[in-house]
Amino acid sequence: MNHTAGMPGPVRKPVRKHSSFSQYLRAGVVVVICTFVAGLVFPNIHAANLSMVFLTGIVITALYYGRGPSILATILSAAAFDVFFTEPYGTFSIAEVQYVLTLLVMLLVAVTISTLAVRSREQTAIAQEREHRTASLYALNHKLSGANGLPELYTLAVQHIGEEFGSSTFIYSPENNLSLQLRAAQRIQDAPEPEIGIAQWVYDHRQAAGSGTDNLAGSTYLYIPLKTSQKVVGVIAILHPPTQPPLWPADRQFLDTVADQVALAIERAMLTEEVQQARMQAETERLRSNLLSSVSHDFRTPLASIMGAASTLLEQGLMLDPKTHDELAQLAYEEAHRLNRLVGNLLDMTRLESGGLHIEKEWQTLEEVVGAALRRLGKRRRGQPIVTNLPPDLPLVPMDSVLIEQVLVNLLENAIKYAPEGKPIELSASATAKDIVVEIADQGPGIVPGDEEKIFDKFYRSANVTSEGVGLGLTICRGIIEAHQGTIEARTGPAGGAVFRFTLPLEGEQPHFDEEL
Repeated sequence: MNHTAGMPGPVRKPVRKHSSFSQYLRAGVVVVICTFVAGLVFPNIHAANLSMVFLTGIVITALYYGRGPSILATILSAAAFDVFFTEPYGTFSIAEVQYVLTLLVMLLVAVTISTLAVRSREQTAIAQEREHRTASLYALNHKLSGANGLPELYTLAVQHIGEEFGSSTFIYSPENNLSLQLRAAQRIQDAPEPEIGIAQWVYDHRQAAGSGTDNLAGSTYLYIPLKTSQKVVGVIAILHPPTQPPLWPADRQFLDTVADQVALAIERAMLTEEVQQARMQAETERLRSNLLSSVSHDFRTPLASIMGAASTLLEQGLMLDPKTHDELAQLAYEEAHRLNRLVGNLLDMTRLESGGLHIEKEWQTLEEVVGAALRRLGKRRRGQPIVTNLPPDLPLVPMDSVLIEQVLVNLLENAIKYAPEGKPIELSASATAKDIVVEIADQGPGIVPGDEEKIFDKFYRSANVTSEGVGLGLTICRGIIEAHQGTIEARTGPAGGAVFRFTLPLEGEQPHFDEEL
């Protein structure tokens, strides 16, 4: 893979590293400066005390340039002290024995101080690196815990690892527990694609492979399995060409820790999705059961009435008096209409849930839609009086008149079921600056406390409901009104009885019509 030569890999600064030539050169410069300073004060200070100047330089070198330069500074300082500040001057000979002891003590102290300084520097660097890694792991955990689903989690993971190591990073995970699929990528310029075959091998064998490992070491990428206690949930591929120096053990350990954290986050997200799917499946089963129980009862009742009336007409049609004949025919018609309404509600609910409900708004007068709804009710009103209170100055409303008519029919039918016989049902409307408000109020038993929101749920029926129905009419109303960007609510009126209130927003500019003269 020669085409990867020079490709950037993970950029990590190891705690321990070899000193560069420039650092050794700077150590020599420090000794020269110390020699110059010592030469300035030499006439006024005893030679033995000049060792403090050189010790200061050695400590500075150890703190800033490392162990090797500090040792070089120690040797050069001892040589400079011997040549320039002990008799005979200009040679490495020592005339007085006390200077031999001074020189040895200076060497011993210099080596000790430089060792301690270097060790302190290294421990500080280690502590800083640990602090950085701890903060990085905390930041990664915070990001992953706030991820909204697996796709976002994959993206956040590769972004964090890519930024941390300065390298291209890819995440693969299996599709339906079969072959691996690329889930997210953090690319750098001109970086080659990872080899999916190696990633699949890593996933199957639960072992790291690629650059810096014993498995397929010639690869451009380092592949690490995302392992949990139960299984492998994916593979991370991070760019690290063989031409780059191998990762330091501490960096590799950190990368493995990051991989473990990502694997646990993926496992949690997968378990969450499985729980949600199981919950949705249980809810689907519950709704299906409710639907079947409601449909089987509510469909069977009109079907039984239709079959009974039809069989009587077939068997005894000629023997029945005209009144009985008409009553049976009327019964069959009404029950067939009721059955058709139940089927229509089910179909409307299916359209709402599948997103097949299309709103075609046109500027309409509310009076025409209310009149159409009252005509559509026809004999279903059962003689129940409906009082309308529609101000003559109501503006035009942008709405789908067919669907809003369905809302009015459903709400009026619901009121007719519960309103006492002979007690009027009131339909009123008013306008605000932003919307049209429509209210339908009856004088029935009202809404059971706590059911104000529940009655709009599918198949929900209040405890005081004794009439027929599958519990979809109000759900359909809510779906249609919300599709119009309106609101709908239910409450018990001040004098009792249920009050249903919905709004339709007044969007856009009112159309203007030229009056014909």
